[in-house]
Amino acid sequence: MIGDSDDNTYLTDFRTRLDLPGIIDVHTHFMPEQVMAKVWAYFDSAGPLVGREWPIAYRDDEQVRLKTLRGFGVRAFTSLVYPHKPDMAAWLNEWTADFAERTPDCLHTATFYPEHYADSYVEAAIERGARVFKVHVQVGDFHPGDPLLNPVWGMLEDAGTPVLIHCGSGPAPGEYTGPEPIAGLLQRYPRLQLIIAHMGTPEYSEFLDLAEEYPGVHLDTTMVWTDFTEATAPFPTAEHSRLRSLSDRILFGSDFPNIPYSYGHSISALERLELGDSWLRQVCYRNAARLFEIA
Repeated sequence: MIGDSDDNTYLTDFRTRLDLPGIIDVHTHFMPEQVMAKVWAYFDSAGPLVGREWPIAYRDDEQVRLKTLRGFGVRAFTSLVYPHKPDMAAWLNEWTADFAERTPDCLHTATFYPEHYADSYVEAAIERGARVFKVHVQVGDFHPGDPLLNPVWGMLEDAGTPVLIHCGSGPAPGEYTGPEPIAGLLQRYPRLQLIIAHMGTPEYSEFLDLAEEYPGVHLDTTMVWTDFTEATAPFPTAEHSRLRSLSDRILFGSDFPNIPYSYGHSISALERLELGDSWLRQVCYRNAARLFEIA
């Protein structure tokens, strides 16, 4: 594992070797201070949705975290937020819109929850410039096919705005996690631009199947192939060939700052797959640059 003190050197060398202008990280968390504090407290308690000891590697204030991320050479990133109850998403969207306005390298992020007025604040977020939405099926504890979300999914399909969705059953299964609800959603909205968080951990093969069937389905690498995840949910080596064939739809994600290891390990874990420099260039920069129209 790359040590924290060596991350900047390692990542600078990585970008130089691959001739990359930077790294695009599609899975980072910036939240209102009080919300982030509650998230960290939940991780500290090893709550049931975490299921194991999970120390936070980058427990710093917002400006320090931004400086750290930029120091790693991250050129664009997200501010993923997610409601766990009604009457929360619209307020989070106001915060993320303000954060994006004062943080030009952040992709304007928004979220939603199954509630009667969800379509109105999703429409408002799109009009305000939201470039990606985050949905957390496990934390929100809702079925992605909830009828209250029908107008939202239709709106997002028409807009072509990507939705990064935590829907796999890791690190702990939920009532509505797994590939089946997503397969049903895509049958109804086949043009959705979905980014499956964590490669769908641990249902890797099933979510790769969906990516092969639906051209709008992408997957992010968040925490996959790291020592931490390989210990409990190893990625099947038999699927490495599909990582090559889907190389244009895999995006780098880290889960910064809520990771229990150094940031550089997220990249070194990809390098040790030995899928080649071209694959790494696509995953760490080019695919996201194309999806989010980053010059």
